[in-house]
Amino acid sequence: MSYLETLRLAVPETILVVAALSVLIADFTMRTSDARLRRVIGAMVGSVGCTAAVAWLLVMPAHAEVWQGMLVADPLTQLVKVGLLALTLLTLWVSVDSDFTAHVGEYFALILLATVGMMFLVSAEDILMIFVALELTSLSLYILTAFNKRDVKSAEAALKYFLFGGMAAAFMLFGLSLLYGLSGATNLKAIASALAGRALDPLLIVALVMVVIGFGFKVAAVPFHLWAPDAYEGAPIPSAAFIASGSKVASFFILAKVMMLGFAGVEGEGGWLEFRSGWVPTIALVAAVSMVLGNLAAIVQGNVRRLLAYSAIAHAGYALLGVLSNDGQGIGSLVYYTITYGLATLGAFGVVAVVGPRRGEALGAFAGLSRRAPLISMCMAVFMLSLAGIPPLAGFFGKFYVFAAVVNADMGLLWLVILAIAMSAVSLYYYLQVLKQIYVADEPADAPWLRVPVVIQVVLVLIALGVIVLGCLPSLLVGPLRHAVEAAGL
Repeated sequence: MSYLETLRLAVPETILVVAALSVLIADFTMRTSDARLRRVIGAMVGSVGCTAAVAWLLVMPAHAEVWQGMLVADPLTQLVKVGLLALTLLTLWVSVDSDFTAHVGEYFALILLATVGMMFLVSAEDILMIFVALELTSLSLYILTAFNKRDVKSAEAALKYFLFGGMAAAFMLFGLSLLYGLSGATNLKAIASALAGRALDPLLIVALVMVVIGFGFKVAAVPFHLWAPDAYEGAPIPSAAFIASGSKVASFFILAKVMMLGFAGVEGEGGWLEFRSGWVPTIALVAAVSMVLGNLAAIVQGNVRRLLAYSAIAHAGYALLGVLSNDGQGIGSLVYYTITYGLATLGAFGVVAVVGPRRGEALGAFAGLSRRAPLISMCMAVFMLSLAGIPPLAGFFGKFYVFAAVVNADMGLLWLVILAIAMSAVSLYYYLQVLKQIYVADEPADAPWLRVPVVIQVVLVLIALGVIVLGCLPSLLVGPLRHAVEAAGL
């Protein structure tokens, strides 16, 4: 395979790198002290880069592979990349009215570079490339978390995120090195072939556990979730939104790919009282604990950002059910779930970005919001109800497809689906608490006036429409996903 062919497959990522450099150059050469104008220009340049990358993805070859899985292009990875670029573009515009830094160019460049890491991540089927892409993504997200130098919480959140991330990277690297030692290969399919028929010996068990620990941190699953509440609360709101949306899509997708391709043949059994060693019972246990702890902890939260953090932990448990399906239907439902979850979460953080700087982020700060800002209140209702899984919104169909995929793949995991349905009912309580404040509670007499910028209103309405349309017409995404999964041979 020639270097020219490699470059051709990496054109979308190259476009984003050029866009990141262009944002830096544009910001450095502008002779204006108007920070908002600089943010608008940065968002426009970044949007052009994202749009150009999407256009190239739609016309590039559907099937290609270079350097034995270092970069793989197929319809499924292209669709996931389009979803990542859409979430990135929306994040850029959510950031336009957030005044937390004077380093505008660097901030937008880091968002684009983090997206580059995520795009390389979903294209990789080689453990070396997976690790490098994960670290590129993680390093960008650590810096984005610490970007508000005016707030000590931002620095504290970034430090915790970095320390936990460094430890998780060490676990993952150790696990991947054991896999290489056991198989003599770095390609996921080659690893599975080398391990085929091999007993689940102690070294392989250690490798499996180490890899699950590394990915468990990336997706904020229990017990590797401790960084999430502080990072979601302390990071600048657009950074937290990006961590909660785009990074989750990429992390869950690569987790499913590693388990389905790299650990094929060592699945084990996760049925109730029928556990047999393998990655399926390990993931099933992590999913169950994540759903229970995430939902129960969210009930007692008084800060909306921390509520969304524990909600994300619970949703990590739901999404892991798509990984447990271990088939094409499961990975298709997983992609649909993570993209629609990312949209709803990004929108919820967008509303917090409007209310938080003016009133605070406590639940009481949203009291009477519907009388002052009916449009964004309606959008928040859509986001909360979608996260709760209320039909006909996208969140309902996301959970339905994931649950159905698990049951179709393995009836033994029915206990986990029952637990997920019960925990979804629990989650409705704390989502409704937010809406109760917005629509029922009386606004405090001393509440400051709330001015909602036009740009953020447009972005929130677009996200809400996306959640509604993907719920009422799920085939718009499910259809292409089904064809992409079939074309990818999963």
